[in-house]
Amino acid sequence: MAMTKETMAAAIHTEVGYARSRSVELIESVLEIMKRTLERGEDVLISGFGKLSVNQKHERRGRNPQNGDPVMLPARSVVGFKASRILKESVNGSERDD
Repeated sequence: MAMTKETMAAAIHTEVGYARSRSVELIESVLEIMKRTLERGEDVLISGFGKLSVNQKHERRGRNPQNGDPVMLPARSVVGFKASRILKESVNGSERDD
């Protein structure tokens, strides 16, 4: 099951003790700050978690999957995520000894 904004807010409510409405506001605020930062082309770096960054894709040739006709795909911006070493180790079950 995927974690949603609602389940994150519920976890904050349970673990931190904020009211549910305050937890939702907190999640919404953090995500909005991250979104605005990425819109400006800046990276979002969260220590121990990873880095979100805006990457540019150049115009390229592709094909229409329905009929196989070649098409030009326009240049665009995409958001990329690079997990930190700490997160990778945690996900893979090899916790660090500090």
